[in-house]
Amino acid sequence: MADPTQRNGEGERKPSGSDDADLSARLSSLNARITKASAQRAEAEPRDRPTSDSSAIGQAFRLTAEFISGVLAGGVIGWLVDHQFGSSPWGLIVCLLLGFCAGMLNLLRAAGVVKTARSDDKQ
Repeated sequence: MADPTQRNGEGERKPSGSDDADLSARLSSLNARITKASAQRAEAEPRDRPTSDSSAIGQAFRLTAEFISGVLAGGVIGWLVDHQFGSSPWGLIVCLLLGFCAGMLNLLRAAGVVKTARSDDKQ
C-alpha cells in the first residue's frame, strides 16, 4: 500500500503542527456552517404540515360510493319499472345503463374532473 505521507514519488512529507491546526480550524468552520444551515432550514420549514381534508383511503371510499350508488339506484329503478309494467328484463337493462352513466358522472364530478352545472354559471 502507498504511504499517505508521500506524493507521487516526491520526497517524504511529515505532518507538522501547523497542518493540524489548519485542519482543526477548517473543521470547526465547517461544523459552524453546518449548524447555521441546519438552523435556517428548521426555521424555513413549517412546524405543522397542513393535513388534507380527507386521506387517500377516504377519497377512494368516497369515489367508490359515488359510483356504486348510481349503479344501484339505476338497478332498483329498473327492477321497479319491470315489476310495475311487466317489461322484464328491458327496464332493468336500460336503467342499469343509465345508472352506470350517472355513476360515472358522479365519480368524475367528485374527483374534480368535470365541473358541476350551476344555474349562475350558465349564460
